[in-house]
Amino acid sequence: ASFPLKSVNFSSLAGFGPFGEHAVNASWIAVQELEKLGLGDDVDLHVYEVPVEYQTVQRLIPALWKKHSPQLVVHVGVSGMATTVTLEKCGHNVGYKGLDNCRFCPGSQCCVEGGPECIDSIIDMDAVCRRVSALGLDVTVTISKDAGRYGGSSGGVGSGSAAGVWVGG
Repeated sequence: ASFPLKSVNFSSLAGFGPFGEHAVNASWIAVQELEKLGLGDDVDLHVYEVPVEYQTVQRLIPALWKKHSPQLVVHVGVSGMATTVTLEKCGHNVGYKGLDNCRFCPGSQCCVEGGPECIDSIIDMDAVCRRVSALGLDVTVTISKDAGRYGGSSGGVGSGSAAGVWVGG
């Protein structure tokens, strides 16, 4: 079984940069590996390393959305506690208490002031999980409704950070 990509043009891929005691963020390594592997001739990848800084992310991510007009965004997260590949059903805007690489944390503990508390994926993650499991790979895939809030052993933004795939023109 495979996932059809013919109708989708992946145009941008981003991984977060170093944080805390981690000189390299594993999400950045993951997206670089995906770039090396490629997704076929019909898929165009542009790779970005995003600093682990709340204020930079607040400026850069909307600029990437504007530049690429995405139809789909896929985030690749980092968790020291995860033992499986975890597909998140939603992303949270509140509850961010960790300091970023600039030693900054929004006083409101929100990533986007006035933004929704949670953004639910429109992708059927249960179906994705079933399809990946049916491939017979040596990978365990699970579903979560509680995406990380960038807090980890360093208390910084990067330990629960995500890399993103922007899809579209």
